[in-house]
Amino acid sequence: MPTLLRINVEEHPHQLEWKDSQVPFFCDGCKELGFGLCYQCPNKGCNFILHEECGIGRPPTFLPFFNRCNFEFHKKNTLGGTRVCDGCALDIRGFLYQCSSRPNPHDLHPGCASLPSVFSLSDIDMEIYLREEISSKCLKCQSKKRSGKVQGWAYESSDGQFCYHVACMKEAWLQNWKKGYLQLNDIEESKKSLVLQNLAPKEVALRGKGQSSKSMKGVKWLIMFLKLVVSAIFGDPVSLIVNLFQISQM
Repeated sequence: MPTLLRINVEEHPHQLEWKDSQVPFFCDGCKELGFGLCYQCPNKGCNFILHEECGIGRPPTFLPFFNRCNFEFHKKNTLGGTRVCDGCALDIRGFLYQCSSRPNPHDLHPGCASLPSVFSLSDIDMEIYLREEISSKCLKCQSKKRSGKVQGWAYESSDGQFCYHVACMKEAWLQNWKKGYLQLNDIEESKKSLVLQNLAPKEVALRGKGQSSKSMKGVKWLIMFLKLVVSAIFGDPVSLIVNLFQISQM
């Protein structure tokens, strides 16, 4: 919960309020997809909205992969040129964190600067770690590395069975949103399966072939992993995730 329930920002004439968005949104600060709690304009017909990180602009509290690097929040790129996020390896189009240390300056989306480094659920024996290098292939792109100079980070389960690039999850979730698969109150069963197939096509095909207890347990573990990673990257959209991943059969 943020310390401020209402904020004023120079980019918008109205005061913004801390609310729970019931639909996916594009942040007017970082231009990234978001879900759940955020700062919204309460005026009817005004759709201005910010992630918490973009509304408050606090310095990131913990960044495990940067030594002696002091990140500062900026509303515009101060270094010039196209900047790529070191966390997700995708272009930065709005608000950002920058470390201008030479010769290797670094950039992060505000959301990527807030990614948890490790998380788990108390009732399952699985921990998920944020890593620079991974031992298994990404469930989406089926590769350990992405193309491009900046590789970005990935989430990997403690047993190495499941892995997902942060960039691949962002891209896949955006595709699902554009296809209309993320409507909170109107998610058909067929669309739920399509979302899962889009997120992990090969894994779903392999595990969905059998109906054995081992196969079905594997599907449940896959869904649990995806739920946790989606929550970590997109701000814990609990209602959406619970509804979306209620898949009875594969």
